[in-house]
Amino acid sequence: MTPPQRQRRDLAPEPPKPHEGDGKPGNPERMYVVAGPDGERAELDLVTLIVARATDPPPSASPEQAALLRLCAAPLSVAELSAYLHLPFSAMGVLLTELLTAELVQARAPIVRKARTDRSLLEAVMNGLQRL
Repeated sequence: MTPPQRQRRDLAPEPPKPHEGDGKPGNPERMYVVAGPDGERAELDLVTLIVARATDPPPSASPEQAALLRLCAAPLSVAELSAYLHLPFSAMGVLLTELLTAELVQARAPIVRKARTDRSLLEAVMNGLQRL
């Protein structure tokens, strides 16, 4: 009895390469432009708050921009937006720069709270409550 022999598999044929003369470009469309004509980006931190100015996204907005505008009905930080949309901070910077230049969103500085309240104010409140 002879042992079974392995059969050799043929490699998959390579797909045909597009010809340059057939009228179809090799890369038909750039999916996204990384920077505008001047290459500048808005100064954004992870804690910068973003608020939408428009309630509905314009019809020309990309799906990412439309999702960002819907999320920004209430103020959200850039870090939160990045987490919700599963996009890196650099991509969020590009999206937000475009929306800021189109005046569809507004960037606000984060709300800074004091570390401690004034002791004299707390004593005045306590004395006023005791007099009641």
